[in-house]
Amino acid sequence: MHKRLLILAFSLLGAGALQAQTNPLTLDEYKKAKAFQIKDPDTETYVKFENTYILDRYEMRKPYFITGDDGLKKRMDLYKLLAKEGMQELGLLVLYTNEKGKRYQALVPDFTADGKVWEQYFEDIHAIDKEEKNFVLKLSYVLSKEMSFQQYKNINQGKDLKLESATYGNDICFPGDQEVAMENGSRKLLRDIRPGDRVVTVDPQTRHATITQVKELVAHEAHNYAITRLVTVAAREVASPAATEVRLTNQVLEATPNHPMMTRSGQKKMGEIQEGEEVLCFNKATKTYEPYTVLQKKEYAGGVQKVYNMVAAEGTTFLMNGVMVMQK
Repeated sequence: MHKRLLILAFSLLGAGALQAQTNPLTLDEYKKAKAFQIKDPDTETYVKFENTYILDRYEMRKPYFITGDDGLKKRMDLYKLLAKEGMQELGLLVLYTNEKGKRYQALVPDFTADGKVWEQYFEDIHAIDKEEKNFVLKLSYVLSKEMSFQQYKNINQGKDLKLESATYGNDICFPGDQEVAMENGSRKLLRDIRPGDRVVTVDPQTRHATITQVKELVAHEAHNYAITRLVTVAAREVASPAATEVRLTNQVLEATPNHPMMTRSGQKKMGEIQEGEEVLCFNKATKTYEPYTVLQKKEYAGGVQKVYNMVAAEGTTFLMNGVMVMQK
């Protein structure tokens, strides 16, 4: 999966994004379209409203039914927003229905929309995400499949970390709140690891897990650290005439950009890993070590903090937040 996450300046809509846009989506149009109610997505595939706009079911796609780690099934339907005059594409309406039947609506603007529209969009999806855990993750997954793997991300806090690299600490480590896989199946905060603790190590080639003993936990003094954050997903899809069923599981890892990881294409620094690459993760549902795809990558200033790294007696890897990372 090749993916390039969006940042506030441009958007999705596959072929629509290539068309000349003469009348960008306004904030008023955004609010009207987002509030418009489609009563029955199973039957209403082409809807006109205010004699000005059209909602056209995106590529006549069946709905997505997405089940996450919590076992709860969510439904997602997509509609193109078009201006009736000229049939210009203005955005994409997302209908998200939870397991209790409550519906949330989000409108992904066209890439030409005003900055205020994009600001409102990010506020809206983050508000939904507060109520519906992992809504943004599921939205990103669906958009990545349906719109040439173009997605959004609001990254870097307005900073280019590569240009500012000299201002950050450069130890090869993890924040202390990352979780280490232990021998007994539990997880322990990295900052609480002690010599003698027994942790999981995985052979990158055979994917066979064994146990190794921690010799030392190295704590580096507090500096202002750059942090790379990877969101990885594994998805199993079953298509039927009525819908696409998706079983989605994810792992999130944070580390300094120079920490080594093993990808399908070989060992890389975490900051060099791109969206679409695969890393080895532990799937709690199947109890196996499987390739997960990097869906989102975010780099940001982690702030002044201590960072940590483990030294073990054996093995070359650890499981950090369920993701396989290389020992330093």
